Amino acid sequence: MESNMQNNHINYIELAASDLEAVKQFYSHAFGWKFTDYGPEYTAFNESGLDGGFYKSAAPVVNGALVVLYHENLEEIQKTVVAHGGKIAKAIFSFPGGRRFHFTDPAGNELAVWSDK
Repeated sequence: MESNMQNNHINYIELAASDLEAVKQFYSHAFGWKFTDYGPEYTAFNESGLDGGFYKSAAPVVNGALVVLYHENLEEIQKTVVAHGGKIAKAIFSFPGGRRFHFTDPAGNELAVWSDK
């Protein structure tokens, strides 16, 4: 992730895939994306214009994209999201590299907010 991260900006995108090897082969050969594996169920990509990753999902992909925003204070922005009508879909949790939570907006779209702090 870039060091010039700004609060409330789109910072990352995640997509679902049932076959991570097939999706890595497709995007690396078709578009020149580079991949870094983080275990058997997650691979990150870069050199794509916006960094992101694919997570392994057995469910059929309906809307596989997860837009991830950045904020240095997760507790603060989570309270703000809820105060303005967002609903928490996944409480704050840790992952390699940081912490994040997921929320749904008033239209039902699920997004996430992460922090390296």
